[in-house]
Amino acid sequence: MTGRGRVVMRARTHVEDIKNSGRQAIIVDELPYQVNKKTLQEKIAELVNEKKIDGIAHIQDESDKSGMRLVIELKRDQVPEVVLNHLYKHTQLQDTFGMNMVALVDGRPKLLNLKEMLECFLAHRREVVTRRTVFELRKARERGHVLEGLAVALSNVDEIIALIKASPTPADAKRGLMARMWKSGLVEEMLKRTSAEASRPDGLGAEFGYSLQGYLLSDAQAQAILELRLQRLTGLEQDKILAEYGDVMAVIVDLLDILAKPERITIIIGDELRAAMAQFGDARRSEIILNTSDINIEDLIQREDMVVTLSHAGYLKRQPLADYRAQRRGGRGKQAASIKDDDFVDQLFIANTHDFILCFSTQGRVYWLKVYEAPEGARNARGKPIVNLFPLVEGEKITAILPVKEFDEAHFIFMATALGTVKKTALTHFDNPRKAGIIAVELDEGDHLIGVAITDGQCDVMLFSDAGKAVRFAEDDVRPLGRKTRGVRGMMLEDGQRVISMLVASDELDSVLTATENGYGKRTAIAEYTRHGRGTKGMIAIQQSERNGRVVGAVLVRPEDEVMLISTGGVLIRTLVEQVRELGRATQGVRLINLDDGTLLAGIEKVVEAEISSDGIAQVDDDADGEVAPE
Repeated sequence: MTGRGRVVMRARTHVEDIKNSGRQAIIVDELPYQVNKKTLQEKIAELVNEKKIDGIAHIQDESDKSGMRLVIELKRDQVPEVVLNHLYKHTQLQDTFGMNMVALVDGRPKLLNLKEMLECFLAHRREVVTRRTVFELRKARERGHVLEGLAVALSNVDEIIALIKASPTPADAKRGLMARMWKSGLVEEMLKRTSAEASRPDGLGAEFGYSLQGYLLSDAQAQAILELRLQRLTGLEQDKILAEYGDVMAVIVDLLDILAKPERITIIIGDELRAAMAQFGDARRSEIILNTSDINIEDLIQREDMVVTLSHAGYLKRQPLADYRAQRRGGRGKQAASIKDDDFVDQLFIANTHDFILCFSTQGRVYWLKVYEAPEGARNARGKPIVNLFPLVEGEKITAILPVKEFDEAHFIFMATALGTVKKTALTHFDNPRKAGIIAVELDEGDHLIGVAITDGQCDVMLFSDAGKAVRFAEDDVRPLGRKTRGVRGMMLEDGQRVISMLVASDELDSVLTATENGYGKRTAIAEYTRHGRGTKGMIAIQQSERNGRVVGAVLVRPEDEVMLISTGGVLIRTLVEQVRELGRATQGVRLINLDDGTLLAGIEKVVEAEISSDGIAQVDDDADGEVAPE
């Protein structure tokens, strides 16, 4: 904490349930001292009328003699924390004032930080305790000196009374008392119990006090004797004088010990601070917030499940899960987005508004996006281009988006490039969002990222090349690497070949649907792709022939899924997977699409849609790269 800054003070609040209403209320118990309650109520009412704060149903002042109580009733299904953050942002329920910690240090003004301020305070308290101890020591010595004089008077009471009676004036009596030496066994006994030098007042002449010739009274002692009441001459009073003298001498010894030991002064400072805390430590009227940053937009956004969709053309959109009407299992559900004829939804997942979306580009960079930052659209809205949300360079495109609830240590980001490089990086390496993005994988010249997935360390990875080869290996074959590394070889390629697809499989219930540029393809069970070590040329995934041409895509599917076939001429054909025959690996496959002369099949994508069950839970396809609601 520096010497200049801001202090944030919040009103003391809590949340209560309103009886028999199913609603909640924010209770304000105390306000900061400078906040007027009536003005605050008027401000809240104004904000509600202007629709700047939503969710408040009623405000009631229930303050009485027992204390303050301002009740802010909320509408049904409102989140108190979100409404409270709005009140903090727009009203004096949270107030901020400047702080400038300037203090006089050695007579000069100096700007101090918190540590220096505490050091100066403790130095001041040490000086105060020391000066107070010196003052108390002086008073104790003066009192001890007077008690010695009274003891002398008690030991010579008859002579002193006679001297006073024979003196014409009090001044003559004082001079008479100070002019002679007095014998006193009582004083000798008193001085034996303590140090005579330790009890001498400062500035007292060396001739005064006890010596072998007797005791010479000082001016203060003589004056105390003249003012002595007769009742103090009784035997009981003599004992009291002796007892008080002993107590004073003990105090003197203790005060001298304090001045001689700095650690005792430290203990005294601590004891006094604790005593002050016990006496004045009542509950604060307002809360001092340690984090003085402004309330950001995230504090004003309610946690809510959203359906996030990304179309094949790169249009991103989010919409509340509640927008999907519930229907019986097996229904088609509502249309997730209104799209053009040449576009379709190929990524869909359910995530909370406060979750992260990791967006990976062809250049090997990753960008962060909060779900609430994704453009919100109605059910029939298309969304907005995802490329407009990030500072992408020319030619850079977003290839994959991954929802992340928390950056834990149990999951990894697995990546593959067109030149056959793979890399696995712990998810925790991506927990520091930056608007400009960061490097996820170092790419060689001419290489680009073709696939990204979140894994748990126990999956199988499958790479498919455009030459019709596939390699399947265990994820454990790739050791975790840092972000700014190139990765390791995942598949060995010949000149001119490229990896066109990366699939991550956690079981063998799915099939792999491969497609070639001449419109042929087939569906093959995952079990037929045996596991081998990474870095090999792989096995045949589909026979490459003049009829088939190069492989353009491979996707994980199940019989009930649908795929979209995209031609270079802009034609899109939607096909049921169950209509594609399941064949072995070393076959050429069957015709998937009839192509016009001069056109080729550009790619194949799995169509992702959401269905809403009768219990209102969205069922998302397993390969949507998102969270799958439980059955």
